[in-house]
Amino acid sequence: MIIKNWKNLLPLIGIVLFVYVIFRIDIRNVISEITRANKFFIFIAFIFLFIMMVVQTFKWYYIARIQKINIPFKKALEVNIISNFYGFVTPSRAGGVVRAEYLREYTENKNIGKGLFNFIIDKIFDILSIIFLAILFSFVFKDKLDIHIAFFITLFLIFSLATLIFIKKERSKFFLGFIYRKLLSNKIKNKVKITFDTFYENVPKKRYLALFFIFSIISWILIYIIFYFIGLSLSIQLSFIHYLAILPIGTLVAMLPISISGLGTRELTLISLFGLFNVPAAKVFSMSLIDIVIVGIIPSIIGIILILRKNKEN
Repeated sequence: MIIKNWKNLLPLIGIVLFVYVIFRIDIRNVISEITRANKFFIFIAFIFLFIMMVVQTFKWYYIARIQKINIPFKKALEVNIISNFYGFVTPSRAGGVVRAEYLREYTENKNIGKGLFNFIIDKIFDILSIIFLAILFSFVFKDKLDIHIAFFITLFLIFSLATLIFIKKERSKFFLGFIYRKLLSNKIKNKVKITFDTFYENVPKKRYLALFFIFSIISWILIYIIFYFIGLSLSIQLSFIHYLAILPIGTLVAMLPISISGLGTRELTLISLFGLFNVPAAKVFSMSLIDIVIVGIIPSIIGIILILRKNKEN
């Protein structure tokens, strides 16, 4: 039974790692670091949180407008906060796919297809932009760590190629044809076909891809700026370039489906990488905890309030 349900146990690995880190670090030092954090820099981090949420929303809202999903920006911002809550409490932030269900309401045929495309293309560009940042700022580790840049470049090229295949309906139909013909029952084939056709309605032209990529990079840089100001609040004296080198790697590790919102895996990775620049583990762990509260927990609380309000209205 345990072997059968091993996939359900994977997210527990991150929690175990998180507890392990707590036991390895003197929790009193962590509490001391957090209580002595500079409130001015924390306040600036909150300002950038708001800016980040707006940019993050606009990124996929712009795609939605091209897709002729007529959602007002205010509603899009609400949906973004709600989907971030679901993403925060699920492995690899997969719960964020709930956005597709909310977008269904603003499509002509009320099919989930367009919303799924919006979510998937957004996530693809998220991953591409993180890998790009890891490649761009990897020079920071040239004297500290033997990072194989070829691996990240290969990963970037694979995702880029997959995107070019994915964004073209005919190519996707060719690759998914076997699954459709052989593995799906006749009962659901028609429904899947309608969703597939809707999925590729009003797909953005290739010329927009570079713009989406830039928006994704800006969005991640804003997230890392928040982390940077939290670091300043704890008197971590590293340049922002170091954060741009370290955090993308931490983000990629946190995306592994062995933790809830990267809990544990991210902390261990960041402690190791920041440790290369003589940043104490207690400061790194404290920085991560504050970031979880600012970027994860507080927006999630707002998301829960919005969900309850929507349920009440319905």
